[in-house]
Amino acid sequence: MANPRRNSYSTNQSVDGSFQSQTQSSSSLSSLKHLLKKPHALPFLLLLLLLLTWVSLRLQYSSRFRHQQLGQGGHGDDDSKANLVRFKSGLPSAIVKDKRGWLLDPVSLALQFGVREFTKIWMPYSVPFTPSKCDLWSNCGAVTCSQVHIGEIRRGDIRGNHRHYSCNETFVIWGAKTKFRLENNQMDGRGYAEVTIGEDEVVVAASPSGTAHALVNVDALRNTYFVGCQDGMVKSNSSNTDFNVWKNL
Repeated sequence: MANPRRNSYSTNQSVDGSFQSQTQSSSSLSSLKHLLKKPHALPFLLLLLLLLTWVSLRLQYSSRFRHQQLGQGGHGDDDSKANLVRFKSGLPSAIVKDKRGWLLDPVSLALQFGVREFTKIWMPYSVPFTPSKCDLWSNCGAVTCSQVHIGEIRRGDIRGNHRHYSCNETFVIWGAKTKFRLENNQMDGRGYAEVTIGEDEVVVAASPSGTAHALVNVDALRNTYFVGCQDGMVKSNSSNTDFNVWKNL
C-alpha cells in the first residue's frame, strides 16, 4: 500500500522545483531587463544589431550570387527552353570580376553553364538536317568561332529570324530590353520558346544547326548589342539558310 505522506512529499518537491525554476527564469529576465536599461548596455546593443545586420546582408548576398552562378534569377525554366543563361551586368555576377565591368568567353561559358542540352527532338521535322557536332556531342552552341559578327539592333528592329543548316551559333546579347526567340518543337501550339532580356542583363544563348532564332529590340530608349559566334561559314545568300521564318515578328 502506498504511503500517503511519501506521495505528498514527492508532489510538494515537484511543485517546489517547478516554482523555483520559474522564479529563477523570471529573476534572470528581470536582471537582463535591468541591465539593458543601464547606459553602458547601449554599445552592447549596437554591436548586436550590427552583427545581425551583417549576417542578414551576407545571407542575401550569398542567395543572389548563387542565382547568378546558376544564371537563373527566376527565369530558369523559360531560359532553359530558350537555351540561354543570363547574368547581371553588375556585381554580384559570375561574369564581373572587378569594377571595370563584365568579361566573358561565350563558348566556354555556354559549356560551363549547360547551354547545350538540346536533342534532335527539338529540331524541326519538316526540313532536311545534316548531323553536326551539335548532334554528336550534344553541344547545341558553337564549339569554335570560325566566323564572328558583332552588331547592334536599334529600337524596334529585328536581327535573325532565320534558320542556318550549316553551323551552330552562340550569342552574347546585352544593352537593352530584347526579345529572344528560339525554335523549339516541344512548345505546343507555338513551336518556339521566347524570353525577354533586361537592359541590365547579359545573356549567352545558343542556336543549334537547323534551329531558327530571332532577336528583337523592344526597348523604348536603348540599342541592343550582340556578338554572334558560328562554327561554320555562312553566306548571306546561301541555300543552307531559311529566311523570314516567323511572320508575326
